[in-house]
Amino acid sequence: MTGSTGTQPPTAGAEGTSAYELPNGRRITCVSPAEAKVLWAEAVDAGLYKSAADALRPGDTVLDIGANIGIVSLMFGWKAPDLRIVSVEPAPTTFSCLEANLRRHLPGAVAVRSAVADRAGHRTFTYYPRSTGNSGLFADQRADDENTRIFLRNTGIPEEYIGEIVRDLHRGVGMTVPTLTVSDLIRTHDLREVSLLKIDVERAEHLVLAGIEDEHWPLIGRIVAEVHDEDSRLAALAGLLERHGFTLTVSQQPKLAGTDLYELAAARRP
Repeated sequence: MTGSTGTQPPTAGAEGTSAYELPNGRRITCVSPAEAKVLWAEAVDAGLYKSAADALRPGDTVLDIGANIGIVSLMFGWKAPDLRIVSVEPAPTTFSCLEANLRRHLPGAVAVRSAVADRAGHRTFTYYPRSTGNSGLFADQRADDENTRIFLRNTGIPEEYIGEIVRDLHRGVGMTVPTLTVSDLIRTHDLREVSLLKIDVERAEHLVLAGIEDEHWPLIGRIVAEVHDEDSRLAALAGLLERHGFTLTVSQQPKLAGTDLYELAAARRP
């Protein structure tokens, strides 16, 4: 959810990008300093990604699906040394930031420009220039606006400002992007195990999991995913993961109460 205002003026970078200094003093390339600030807070605050980072061990393999500009990948890499990270992002502008950030801070990580779905090919993708983290294969401007309004109310933003913040926030740009599956990524990058599969793909979670072939499920140790619970999707994904040998925890951040956004953490049963 995007809505905060940045505290630093943007510094010109590549076309459509800016430089931003994270609270930890490291500089990154981003599309919007205001959004980067929010993404960093979501990564490091107590919650899904912080818990996942705390469980990582040196040498683990992380597959970051929907990496955006790479803030979660960076946080993982700074938390545990010697991770093998493959970060996947389809939109050209956010991918350029991801690639630059990994090159600068985690040179051993791999950036892949693709969406992740149930089959390889191409799909239509909607990119939100003013809210890149809500971009996706199933972008829904009305639903995204409403979720953002609820988020802003929950964070204490006065009602008179919410309409102005949300106006045109989710005006999308359509594009065609390549798609790969999780199994394609496992094969291409010769991943012998996936210690952590992170999924943040704005309503395409079911497609990501559908692209895992039977032979590759046993390679996956843990999964963390942000899930839009539309059409009983959360229950369906929970059932799928349980059938593949995972125990689940489902939660919702207080700032997202009243939205359809939930956090799902799954760990393989011993």
